[in-house]
Amino acid sequence: MANRYGEGALMAARQRSSADTNPVARWESAMSTLYPTSPTARKKGSPREAFLGLCEEGLVKGIPAGHYAASADNKAYAVRAVALLTEGTQRWSTSTLWRAVENDPERMHNGQMDIVLALWKNDLIVRKP
Repeated sequence: MANRYGEGALMAARQRSSADTNPVARWESAMSTLYPTSPTARKKGSPREAFLGLCEEGLVKGIPAGHYAASADNKAYAVRAVALLTEGTQRWSTSTLWRAVENDPERMHNGQMDIVLALWKNDLIVRKP
């Protein structure tokens, strides 16, 4: 089971409204549902930007590639993590995946890998050849 941010990514990816393919609106809606009384949790940047970064690259099923204002760093972490998962050479946990993506042993992941793994495990990542 994914953590709450992973659950939020799943909710956002699975929203099926023909009028609303905007991943920013999807993310905000999911966060409002999961964190109705915590504005701080709703606005946490790293998971949001990892999700939007994957969307920008067209890696989330059902969401077209586009510009969704993801930070370059969090987007890069998420996209690199997807590339590692796609290689299929090993099983990854959030911590081992983070260590493979970020070479600084002092930095801790901040929800980015939860987003990637939740989407991956639920077959919501576009697997490009």
